[in-house]
Amino acid sequence: MVNDKELGYGVKALTGINMDSKFRDGIIDELFKIKGVREISEVTGRFDIIVTMYAQNLSEMHKLISEGIGRIQGVLASESFIEMKRRTKTMPYNHST
Repeated sequence: MVNDKELGYGVKALTGINMDSKFRDGIIDELFKIKGVREISEVTGRFDIIVTMYAQNLSEMHKLISEGIGRIQGVLASESFIEMKRRTKTMPYNHST
């Protein structure tokens, strides 16, 4: 388990992206070049992909989203959700034989 705050990442965002499917592979490649992008998930629903990003502060997150995601060819629209508070559930480890 990574402790993001210990690594200096104080802000987490989930960004939903709608894209032109002709540019899918290029968009994903470009997203992974952005510092702070940790995970990209192809999803069902309102967005085509959800990007999990980390930054040191809100100013850096703004730059990652506006200058990073905003410049990628084929991105039609995006909406970002800044994590305000996290609560986790501890799941028991169940090893099946």
